[in-house]
Parts: sequence; C-alpha cells; structure tokens
Amino acid sequence: MVETDILIIGAGPTGLFTVFEAGLLKMKCHLIDALPQAGGQCSEIYPKKPIYDIPAYPEILAGELTEKLLEQCKQFEPGFTLGERAETIEKQTDGSFIVTTNKGTQHKAPVVAIAGGLGSFEPRKPQLDTIEYYEDRGIAYIIKDPEVYRDKKVVISGGGDSALDWSIFLSEVASEVTLIHRRNEFRGALDSVDKVQELKNKGKINIITPAEVTALFGEHQLESIEVTKSGKTPVRIKTDYFIPLFGLSPKLGPIADWGLEIEKNAIKVNNALDYQTNIPGIFAIGDVNTYPGKLKLILCGFHEASLMCQAAYQIINPGKRYVLKYTTVSGIDGFDGTRKEAPKAVVKSIR
Repeated sequence: MVETDILIIGAGPTGLFTVFEAGLLKMKCHLIDALPQAGGQCSEIYPKKPIYDIPAYPEILAGELTEKLLEQCKQFEPGFTLGERAETIEKQTDGSFIVTTNKGTQHKAPVVAIAGGLGSFEPRKPQLDTIEYYEDRGIAYIIKDPEVYRDKKVVISGGGDSALDWSIFLSEVASEVTLIHRRNEFRGALDSVDKVQELKNKGKINIITPAEVTALFGEHQLESIEVTKSGKTPVRIKTDYFIPLFGLSPKLGPIADWGLEIEKNAIKVNNALDYQTNIPGIFAIGDVNTYPGKLKLILCGFHEASLMCQAAYQIINPGKRYVLKYTTVSGIDGFDGTRKEAPKAVVKSIR
C-alpha cells in the first residue's frame, strides 16, 4: 500500500504545482493519473499548443509547461501511479482515506486532493454522415504535432480559444488555413480575436462566417468539404485536413460515485475558505471544481492549490502553527536536506 500525506488525483498542471506547494510545507505527495504520463491534457492532447496566460511566459507550449512543472516539483520527490484510474475511496476510522485504482493499487492518505481537470473526456463531434470513416484519414479532433500540417491545406471549425489559437499557430505552418464558425462572433480571448483579424487582413487566414461544414468528400482520404452559409448555396472547399474544435465532453467517471456534491459535472467546493468538498479531508482544485465566479484557467488552479495546501497542513498537523514565509526570504529546503536560496470569455466579431 502506498502511504503519503496528500494523495493527488490527477497529474496535470494543477496537480503538479500542488506537489511544489505541499513540499514547501514539508508534506509528501503521491499522484494518480489514468494517463501513462504526467501532464494531463497538456501532454496527452495538445503538447504543442501555445499557452499565453502563464505568468512570466508570454508564450509557452503546453508540453514545455509540463516539463517545467515536473522540474519544479522534482526536488520534493513525489510518487506516481500512472496508467491507473482512481476507482473507489473509503474513509478509515482514523480519518484517513484509502483510494483503490482500477488495477487494485491501494493508496492511503489523510488528505485527498482531486485535481482531475475535466475528468475523462471525449471530443464533441459535428453531426456529419461518414465522419467516422474519415477519422485518421484527414479528420482530427486534437492537434498533437503541428508538423503533420506542414505545407497542407487545413480547415478548422469552432469559435472558442482552441480554434482561434490553432488558426493563429498553423498560419505559420500550413499552406492554407480556413476558419469556419457558425456565428459571426467568436467567444475566445480578445487578443486572439484581434490576431486572427490581423492575419485575415494579411491574407494568411480565410474566415467563413456564419457557416457550417455540412458534408465530407474523398474516396480513401478526405479531399474536400462542403460549407453552407445561411441562405446561400453550399460550396466545396479542397482540403487535406478538417479539424473540428468544439471542445470536450467531460465525465467525472468513478469520482461521481464518491458521495461528493456535484453540479453540472463539476465538484462543488467551499471557495470562501480552502476548496474543500462536502466531505472533510477531500479537496477539489482546478477545472474539476465549481463555485460562484469560477474561471477554468490554469493559473486559477495554481492559486487554489496554494490555499488547499495551507488547509491540508492543519489536517495533517493538528494544532501546529505554521507561519507563512516567502520563498524569496526562506529559500527552498529540499527533502534531501539541501537548501536552495531563492534569487533576489469575451465576445467579439471578425469582419
């Protein structure tokens, strides 16, 4: 049986940063993740996707962010159970929890932090005949390696941040990028909307709105798509790839049966205090939780992890007073005894 101070379910960015924050408080962490590697969606779904809202990084690739977080928390020697899904949880008489995975691995800890992102998920697919036939034959729902699209014609469909960000990124990779959205207004970040508008004006991105992809063509591989604008005759567009980015359909999986208070497929927490759930000792941080004013941003998950660790310290060390020290003053003490001194959705139209 694996025993630790804080058992973290989910090894994405929020879970990894929790290891660092807990380490500053001398608490050991172990992480469980159903994926075979740490990093969550950043590693599995879009490792090459640029992220723009991480402090101090004007732009950082999702995979690189994972590498930096792993490097940051390495000094605190976290344990990992990867490729296994947290299946059941049992509260013990001493107040601790035992979490068992689908492969029977047991983990015991006085504190459980659920940092499972959106949970298990599958892409939302457009309702198109033959769409399954063209999967891996020109249709993709996620972009892992942008080099696949080098010098190719690419059509992206969607109106959110992913569609905008990838249109911007691939404008420097693909020979032609077309962005299709069923509305004139995009619901992504203002800066991204402005960048797409600028690229459109320069002729580097084609924009078709309001419109939808209504048919797919090609004998063995996707060769063209049919695009229908409201009130107009459908037209065909030649393309090598069609990438519908309509988001993911999240599912909490077995966690939904743990007796936690759930609202719209997310775990309700007390954000006024410490992001604890309705079960004392179980916390939920990052995209998996919900509360009034919740923003599903990585940096918000980092903030929640920091406050959660303060509350976890009190559970693990009842009655023991902790005085918060800035790392710029105290440095970082590793578990090996060494000491490191610290160095001194907005809506907008594209016309």
